[in-house]
Amino acid sequence: MKKTLAIVMATLLLIPALATAQKGGVELTSRAEVEVVRKNEKGEEVLRRISAAKANVAPGDTVIYTITYVNNGDQPATNVDINNPVPEHMLYLDKSAEGAETRIDFSVDKGRSYGPIARLTVRTDAGKEKPATPADITHIRWTLKKPLPAGGKGSVSYRAKVK
Repeated sequence: MKKTLAIVMATLLLIPALATAQKGGVELTSRAEVEVVRKNEKGEEVLRRISAAKANVAPGDTVIYTITYVNNGDQPATNVDINNPVPEHMLYLDKSAEGAETRIDFSVDKGRSYGPIARLTVRTDAGKEKPATPADITHIRWTLKKPLPAGGKGSVSYRAKVK
């Protein structure tokens, strides 16, 4: 079981975030981490983040996904969108998406359309529409509100629970 879980977690780390921009060369780096309590040299318990690939992650555990971005171009990058799928074996945790100076939208249809979660609906097995819940989220999109200057950088993140 541990080996299978390690393979699943390694796969989760490889899920890329995608950036689109009109101008500039925006580079993304994704990482998945978990918070663990460790004792420091004084014997005090300290909360630290470690790579999810190096942790014993089990169903019910929370993984923190962070996408860092940097504009390596020599011009400001405009209309920058960062799109990230929520891995299939994970459940997005409500209100956990963060990103300074970004608009955050969600998708419940594998990235075909986006909007605020309060406006999204899904179809039940009976074919009726119902309001979407955080468990229905398949993708998250952060849109930078301002052009990203050459050399500019930042990060966005969200948390998800292992199914």
